[in-house]
Amino acid sequence: MGWIEALIVGGLAGWLASMVMNRDNSMGLFLNIVVGCVGSGLGNLLLNPFGIAGPVQNFSLTGLLVAVVGDVVLLAIVNLVRRSSVRWLWR
Repeated sequence: MGWIEALIVGGLAGWLASMVMNRDNSMGLFLNIVVGCVGSGLGNLLLNPFGIAGPVQNFSLTGLLVAVVGDVVLLAIVNLVRRSSVRWLWR
């Protein structure tokens, strides 16, 4: 059951991050799940030294927030590589 929860939370986190980064129209469900799962690992890697950890295998608000932070960082890196600029929601 942990994998199913991880996919659901990863998809939700990927969708939220794509909304923040203004990429919602260009990403589908599958890419949201992939970005969410990869971003969750990246978020845990970045925030674990600060004592903030949130695995997505068991749903928690901390895990969702850590995944969204990791997803936003991941999408910012992808935007920098593809466009040489970061595209935000408020721009």
